[in-house]
Order: sequence, then C-alpha cells, then structure tokens
Amino acid sequence: MLPYRSRLSVVGFLLPPLLLFGGAVLLPIGQSVYLSLFSWDGISDREFVGLENYRHMFAGDPTFWTAFTNQLGYLAVCLVLQLGGALLVASLLLTITRGREVVKVLYLLPAVISTVAIGLLFQRIYSYDPVGLLNGVLDSVGLGSLSRPWLSDVHTVLAAVSAPEGWRFVGLYTIIVYAALLAVPRELEEAARLDGANAWQVFTKIRFPYIRPVWVTTTIMATTFALRGFDIPYLLTNGGPGQSSELVTTYMYKTAFTSTNYGYASAMSVFIVLECLVAVGLIYLLLNRKAVQ
Repeated sequence: MLPYRSRLSVVGFLLPPLLLFGGAVLLPIGQSVYLSLFSWDGISDREFVGLENYRHMFAGDPTFWTAFTNQLGYLAVCLVLQLGGALLVASLLLTITRGREVVKVLYLLPAVISTVAIGLLFQRIYSYDPVGLLNGVLDSVGLGSLSRPWLSDVHTVLAAVSAPEGWRFVGLYTIIVYAALLAVPRELEEAARLDGANAWQVFTKIRFPYIRPVWVTTTIMATTFALRGFDIPYLLTNGGPGQSSELVTTYMYKTAFTSTNYGYASAMSVFIVLECLVAVGLIYLLLNRKAVQ
C-alpha cells in the first residue's frame, strides 16, 4: 500500500485531468440526458415529455433508421480502409530499408490537414462537370463508362463520403500498428521460419497475437471515431441526395440547429454515446475472447 504522502501526490496529479474530463465530457453528456427528457426549441419554456423523444426515435421516425443504417455502412468502409490499410502499410514498412521516415510522414499528413481542405479536395476529385481526378483517370484507362457524379448518385454517395474519412486517418493507425510490430521479438519470428513457417503463418501465429492489445485499442479508436463522424459527410453532401448519406450525427445536427428541436437532438446524442459504449464492449469481448481461445 502506498504511503500517505505518495497517495496524496497521486491524487494531486490525477485531480486536474479528472476535473477537466468531467467538465468537458461528463457534464455535457449529463446535460444531453437531461434535455432529452424535454421538448424544447431553445427559446420557449421546456416541456417535460419523459421518454417520448426516445419512443419517437425508435418507433416513429423512419429517417433516424435510415441514418443509422447509413452510419453502419459508413463505419464498415472506414474500418476496412483505416484498419486494413494500416495493417498492410505497417507490414510493408517493415520491409523498407530506405526512405522509411519519409513514407511515415507522408502517410501521417492527411491527419493534420484541415477538414475543410479535405472536403474541398474530394469535391474536386469526385467532380463530374468539370471532370475531376477520379472520372479523368477512369476515362484515361478506358473505363469511362464507370464515370458518374459520385456525390449525386444515390448508389455511390455513401461510399464516396466514407472514403475521405478512411483515407484521412489511415496514416495515424499505420504509425500505431507499425510501432507495435517493431516490438515483436525477432527471435520468435526467426525460430518460426527455421521450423518451416511461411510468411502468413508468421503473421497469424506470432505477429498478430503479439500486437493484439494494440489492435484492440486501435479498433476501438477507429470505431468510435467513425460512429461520431460528422464533418466530412456534412461538408460534402449535407446528408444528400435525399437521405442517401444521412448519418445519425448529421441528422442530429440538423434536428438541433435547423429544426430547433433540441430535446429530440439530445436524445439522438445520447444514443450515439450508448452505441459507442456498446461497440467498445463488443470489440473488447470479441477480440479478447479470440485471444483466450
């Protein structure tokens, strides 16, 4: 057991960040839970409605379920690009002997670029008239029949707004996974190769199990960021065309600041917090269960 002075020092160091976390995170969540029990337009008196906002969200609002379905598709694209891309690039970085630091910096750059700049960049890339980069490349390789207004086509818009988010953070997760792979003992890999293991077996039996704790953390980060994704989809399409790229976050924003229904928007914000907590629990249980097995 720590001496009294040591315990006092620990409390002294922990108290400021805990107070900051409580004021910046827990207090707004508590206020959202409170407001979700009211009908309020931001000006008139609040009217207590209990769980009516939640009942309407789950049983009386088809737009919410459309947004939730789109959010799952958005999450899937982001996870494939971010985690799959990070694992692939980090594995390739282990084989590079020259220019490794330059490559890492180049991959990390999108994470520090302004969101508005990324939105404008991909508007130009997806542009149909004038011809943007993507359609121009398709035309140049003889696939002009695939050219389309990517942000206006209901069949492609969700993937089109998800891809920039996946590209934006793939470098960040690459650096995290790469650092974990560097910590894998080379003696284990060399012993496995001497026993006849191929590259895939070395990866699945040694590397990945060794980096599993980092992989769990990275998956949680990518999942929660995607479930809270808002800025790039809002900048690119504002949820359109129709509701083809509407996410729970963009719908919540418009409900609060366009429809001025702050009580219902607060209920959606509580739902976002809860789905993030559920996702974290599922990821932790599934990945750690595999580790135990």
